[in-house]
Amino acid sequence: MIDHLCLSVSHFARSKAFYEAALGAIGYRLMREVDNSVAGFGVPPKPDFWLRTSESNISPVHVAFGVDSREQVDAFYAAAMAAGGRDNGKPGLRPQYHPDYYGAFVFDPDGHNIEAVYHGSYGAGK
Repeated sequence: MIDHLCLSVSHFARSKAFYEAALGAIGYRLMREVDNSVAGFGVPPKPDFWLRTSESNISPVHVAFGVDSREQVDAFYAAAMAAGGRDNGKPGLRPQYHPDYYGAFVFDPDGHNIEAVYHGSYGAGK
């Protein structure tokens, strides 16, 4: 079981604002900030997604957030795009993964591929 994840970002304030908007649409909140260089987001009581400023080259990664409905996927995509994200896959079914896979993909300001996904009946009992 993964406890938490930390992404390196090049511009802390810009990335923090992006994630506050994009993740706010799926129930995440900024829960902790340290020295304007580290931020923890999550659903209370514990942050599980962290950002930290990095001076070195940043290798983009893919992070997928599981959500409870297609509407949350749509809301995530709209909020992420409004906050400066770049489209990497509009909300929709991805039957190549499984018949109920409904996801949306955006690039954050550093090129990380951020996804919201709803698994429908495949996610039952998660």
